[in-house]
Amino acid sequence: MSFKSLGLSEPLLKAIAKKGYETPSPIQAKAIPPVLEGKDVLASAQTGTGKTAGFTLPLLHFLSENPKEKYRPIRALILTPTRELAAQVFANVREYSEFLNIKSAVIFGGVNQKPQVAAIRQGVDVLVATPGRLIDLENQGLLSIKRVEVFVLDEADRMLDMGFLRDIERVMKLMPAKRQNLMFSATFSKDIKKLAYSILNNPVQVEATPENTAVEVIEQKVYRVAKTKKTGLIIKLISEGNWQQVLVFTRTKHGANRLTKKMVSAGISSAAIHGNKSQGARTKALAGFKSGKVRVLIATDIAARGLDIPLLPHVVNFELPNISEDYVHRIGRTGRAGASGEALSLVSADETLYLKNIEKLIAQKIPVDIVEGFEPDPNASTEPIKPGQNRQRSQGRRQNKPKSEGGSNSRNSNRNRNRNRNRRRNNDSRN
Repeated sequence: MSFKSLGLSEPLLKAIAKKGYETPSPIQAKAIPPVLEGKDVLASAQTGTGKTAGFTLPLLHFLSENPKEKYRPIRALILTPTRELAAQVFANVREYSEFLNIKSAVIFGGVNQKPQVAAIRQGVDVLVATPGRLIDLENQGLLSIKRVEVFVLDEADRMLDMGFLRDIERVMKLMPAKRQNLMFSATFSKDIKKLAYSILNNPVQVEATPENTAVEVIEQKVYRVAKTKKTGLIIKLISEGNWQQVLVFTRTKHGANRLTKKMVSAGISSAAIHGNKSQGARTKALAGFKSGKVRVLIATDIAARGLDIPLLPHVVNFELPNISEDYVHRIGRTGRAGASGEALSLVSADETLYLKNIEKLIAQKIPVDIVEGFEPDPNASTEPIKPGQNRQRSQGRRQNKPKSEGGSNSRNSNRNRNRNRNRRRNNDSRN
C-alpha cells in the first residue's frame, strides 16, 4: 500500500515524499480512509506509530479540497494536553502543508500570548492548542471556534489524567454541533471510551495494535535495586555503558530536580523538564538534548507525550509509574518508527506491585537483573508508598508530633494539597 493509494492529494504526497516516507504505517493505513470519507474516528495505536500523520494528512486534504472565503476562520481544531505535544503537532502540520494554501498556528500557555493572537488575527485554517490557553483567549474574545468543521482530540487519556475533562466539555460547547470528530490516543480506558461516545457520532473504531501493548522492537529490562542505591546504579549504567542520549523518567518534579543535580555532580550533562519549568527552560532543555549538548534528559510523565526524538536509544524508568499505562507511553519514546531501543527500569521493593500491574497490562514478563553492589534490600517493605507519603512522614519528624495530632487539620491539609495538585496540572497548559 502507498500513500497515493489512500487518495491523498498531490501536494500532500509531495510533502510526504520530502519527509522520506514511502509507505503508510498500520494506523495511517486504517485511519486515513474513513477520515477522508468524513466519518468520525476513534483510533488507538502505540506511541511512535505515526498517529499524528493519521489525522493531519486527511484533515489537510479536506481543507485544501474545500477552500473557504478569503478571511480564514478556524476550520480545524487540534486539542493536545501538553505544550510539547502541541508544538510537535504544529510542526507536523506545517511540514505536511508546505505545498498547500493552508495557514496554521499553535497556542499554549507559559509564553506571551501576543504573538499567538497576532497569528490568529491574520487568519488560521488549523489551530493546535492546549485547553487552558484556548479557553483563556476565547474568554478574552480574541478567537472564535464557532466555525470549526473538524475537531481532533489528541492523547485523550492524558487529557483525563491531567484533569482536563471540564475544559474539554467547555470547548465542545463553543463549537458547532455539526462537525467531524476524531479521537486519537495510545491507550483507551473505560473513562476514555465513555468520553469518546459522548463526543463522536457513529464512529469508525480503528486499532493498529492491541491496546496497551509495548512496542515489540523495544528491549525491556528490570534492575532490582535498593531504593537508596538507585542514583548510584543509574550513574554507573550511563557512564560504563557510554550512553550519550538517555531519557530518564521520575514520578515527581522534585525527584527530577534532585536527580539532575546528582547527575551533573557526577560529570554527566543533564537537564530536567516538567510542569514547574518555564516554557523557555523546557524548550532549551529539549533542544540541548536533541542536539547532544545535554546527555541526559530527566522528565516527569507530563513530558511523556510530545517528545519526538528520532532514534532515541535509551529510556530509563528511575521510578516506575503508579499508572501502568504510563509505562507504555514512557518506553514508547524509544523504538520509534521501527527503530530498535532499550527501556530499563530500576525497581525497588515498594514498586513490586507497580511492576506486577505493568506486566499484566503488557501481557509479558520483563527480564530481571541485579548488579553487584546495588542489590535490593531484603528487609524493605513491598507495600507501595502512596503519593506524598514520604513528604508527610518527613514533616511529622521535623515537627516531632505524634500521629494522633493530625485530626481535621491533617484532612484539610490533604484536601488543600489535592486542590493545589489539580491547579498545577491545569496551569501546565495555561501559564
